[in-house]
Amino acid sequence: MAKEDNKIEPKDITIEKLEDKHDLGDFKSYEKELVNFLVEDALNNQKQKLSVTFLWFYEKNLVGYLTLLNDKINLEGNLKEFFREKDIHYKSLPALKIGRLCVNDDFLRKGIGRLMVLFAIQQANEISENKSGCRFITLDAKRNEKRELDSIHFYKKLGFKMLKERIKGTTPMYLDLKLP
Repeated sequence: MAKEDNKIEPKDITIEKLEDKHDLGDFKSYEKELVNFLVEDALNNQKQKLSVTFLWFYEKNLVGYLTLLNDKINLEGNLKEFFREKDIHYKSLPALKIGRLCVNDDFLRKGIGRLMVLFAIQQANEISENKSGCRFITLDAKRNEKRELDSIHFYKKLGFKMLKERIKGTTPMYLDLKLP
C-alpha cells in the first residue's frame, strides 16, 4: 500500500525482467516516445543483447520500466584531470547506462523514479563487486520546457552531475559510484 504522503514503499513493488508474456497495452505516459520504445523495441533489444528492461509493478499495475545497458565515460577536461590526480590514466572508464526510465502517468510523483535509480545503482554495484568493472552510472536526461521540472533537476537531486550542458535535446549526466 502507498504511504499517507503518497509515496509507494519499495516492499510494495515487484520487479520483473521483460518477457513475451507481459501485457504492455495499458501503460501510458505523456512521453509517447518512451511508450513506443517499451511496446515496439524493448523486447527485441533485449533479445539482441543490447539492453535489459525491467518492469515495475504495484498491486499488479505496470507503474514503470527501466532499461539498462553498458556504457563508458570518455575522460575529458575536468574529469580527465580529476582521475589523473588519482593515478588513473585511461581514456575512458566503464559505466552502466540508464537507457530509458519511464513512470506511468497515473503514478508520477510517488517515488517510483527514485526507486528505479536506486535499483540501477544497486545493479551497477553488484556488477562491479562480482562480475566486471563499473565505476559510473550514465544517462541522457531530457530537457522539457513544457514540464515544470525537467529530468535534469530530478537526477541532480539524486547526485548526478552533467558531463556537458546543453540547451536543447538531451544532457549527458553521470554518477560516480565511488564518491560518497
